[in-house]
Amino acid sequence: TREHALLAFTLGVRQLIVAVNKMDTTKWSEDRFNEIVKETSTFIKKVGYNPKTVAFVPISGWHGDNMLEESPKYGWTKEVKGGTTKGKTLLDAIDAIEPPTRPSDKPLRLPLQDVYKIGGIGTVPVGRVETGIIKAGMVVTFAPSNVTTEVKSVEMHHEQLEQGVPGDNVGFNDIRRGNVASDSKNDPAKEASSFNAQVIILNHPGQIGAGYAPVLDCHTAHIACKFAELIEKIDRRSGKSLENSPKFVKSGDACIAKLVPSKPMCVES
Repeated sequence: TREHALLAFTLGVRQLIVAVNKMDTTKWSEDRFNEIVKETSTFIKKVGYNPKTVAFVPISGWHGDNMLEESPKYGWTKEVKGGTTKGKTLLDAIDAIEPPTRPSDKPLRLPLQDVYKIGGIGTVPVGRVETGIIKAGMVVTFAPSNVTTEVKSVEMHHEQLEQGVPGDNVGFNDIRRGNVASDSKNDPAKEASSFNAQVIILNHPGQIGAGYAPVLDCHTAHIACKFAELIEKIDRRSGKSLENSPKFVKSGDACIAKLVPSKPMCVES
């Protein structure tokens, strides 16, 4: 749970719901719920969240209590925080999340996720539109392979669409997982020979220094990248520099490192 909270905050997730499950095993004890809220609030605050803006919802997944509908016998439950939705259930908390603005005005970026073989159609790789818009007739470039092709159609759930927008999963032909599609005429994506990354060491048995080469999962790419240089050690919450050119980092540390991919890779800030 601690790692999940840290990963969510690091990846930019700022709205959080904490569902406290198995409340039936405590006979819906308010004291036990408050104890969990207090303990959880302490570590999500250390990660960077403000516990006062986080919805804590007591539920029982086994019995379905307080998930979709309020259970009146548990009168001590409180209304959820955030958004404009009023209520006490997990569904109310989800409805209260403010929907993000879809970045459809930015240049097209579409990492390819999977490759399917469909009878009568052929090989169809599928990806999600992260930014921008994709339309039939658009000439797109796939990085880092530099393959350029025209979009013949955009489909989702076997239906042809006028365009694909951020959040849509759409299909293509004749490219592979890890490629990134972009508009060839509007800031196309390019291969990165190296890049600087903010790295947080969650759990590692030893020290990490220059030459270490873990496998990196970036968008849908899965490629080994070598730590060419440790540029600086930083505070993982504030980003403030703590030490320049450290020789190594260990579990719990955060740093800015120069990484060099072992194979062609598309990565952007």
